Amino acid sequence: MIEPLDGQILHALQLSPRVPFRRIADLVGVPEQTVARRYRKMRRDGAVRVIGVVNPRVHGECQWIVRVHARPDDLPRLAEALVRRPEVTHANVMSGWTELVCVVRAPLGETNDGLLQRLPRTSAVLGMKVDLILHVFGGSSGTQWTGYGHNLSAEQATALLEATAGAESPRAPAPPADDDQPILDALASDGRTPHARLAELTGWSPARVKRRLAALEASATLTYDLELLPELLLGFHVNAMVWLRTPPRHLVRVAGQIAAHDEVASVVAVSGHNNLMAVVICRDVEHLYRYLAERLAVIDDVHSYDVGIRTKRLKQAASLVSHGRLIQGRR
Repeated sequence: MIEPLDGQILHALQLSPRVPFRRIADLVGVPEQTVARRYRKMRRDGAVRVIGVVNPRVHGECQWIVRVHARPDDLPRLAEALVRRPEVTHANVMSGWTELVCVVRAPLGETNDGLLQRLPRTSAVLGMKVDLILHVFGGSSGTQWTGYGHNLSAEQATALLEATAGAESPRAPAPPADDDQPILDALASDGRTPHARLAELTGWSPARVKRRLAALEASATLTYDLELLPELLLGFHVNAMVWLRTPPRHLVRVAGQIAAHDEVASVVAVSGHNNLMAVVICRDVEHLYRYLAERLAVIDDVHSYDVGIRTKRLKQAASLVSHGRLIQGRR
């Protein structure tokens, strides 16, 4: 079981990934050094990483969920090739070791040399299904998985969000400037890199760094995410992808109800036969069964669902998963 303080720290970082440790300490009533020490241990153990992410719309890209079927003997080689690709942001092996599920960034009108065009011609690929992610529920960083418990209270969460709220984002993100790249590279490695360190990397003053970060964040060009390995840190060993179908008029309500479940890590609207996909994280098989039978089953207007079990996580946003730890991805 997770320590209560660790759960509160994780929840705070999910809500506001760059929140100062001092602010978390004030909310939960412990010394700032204690919060910093607990976070650094979780990060050192490879269970937690805060990362900065550039909005794919900046480059005219969309996000696609790609389900690739391959022979078991070919799958490891294919998986290794895919996780090396920068446009592949997530990669998972499903049960049976014949299917990879990836998230790929690519424009709507991808050229013939793009990954989505070349994958079907790869000898190891037996079949492929591609669905467009139409909407991510839960804001820019998506739904927050809180199944570990020991979360901040509603009052604490509200206070944290009010203290860190920024201006409303415009409809379209603004492209970063060339001299933003050192900041973006540093935050992709560690989303909590201090302003002083970013100033060293850019040659700017800390005040200029702070202003530029605020502008990138306000335009939704730059967002942050807290990456977790639930099995390493928290003992949650069953990960499932649930593909659902609901009438379009009920889609927003059904997605909102699913996103509110503690077991759910993300909910997206997708193209294709199913119009919703949810990632569910549970302690064990019995926990997953109870979730499906007792929580998902009571939501009206879910006409069908299909459950796939994730056997192995290979890549998560900006991180690779190696020997059961989150490590910085190759660039």
